[in-house]
Amino acid sequence: MKQFSHIGIPSNVVREGETHLEEAKLYVTDFAASENKIEWLRFEDGSPMPEQLQTVAHVAFMVDDLDQALEGQEILLEPFEPMEGLKVAFILEDGAPVEFMQEM
Repeated sequence: MKQFSHIGIPSNVVREGETHLEEAKLYVTDFAASENKIEWLRFEDGSPMPEQLQTVAHVAFMVDDLDQALEGQEILLEPFEPMEGLKVAFILEDGAPVEFMQEM
């Protein structure tokens, strides 16, 4: 099953309630707190995250099986755990980033 989760939008604006992901050099907001399911992404200089994520909005989906969702896809960012209980990966679809998320 694949279900829409949120849209992630890169921004340079500091927002209330940001969470810092130290290894990614990234600040993110909680999309669940947004009426329109927007996750704002603010990258620090030197972030190791792919350029496409730093400059292009992405759409995100919850999936039941992350490995299965990635089969045959162009992988942008291999599976990782940005926070406890959540595994994510990014693919490219016609050059646009798409996030797949699986609760663990």
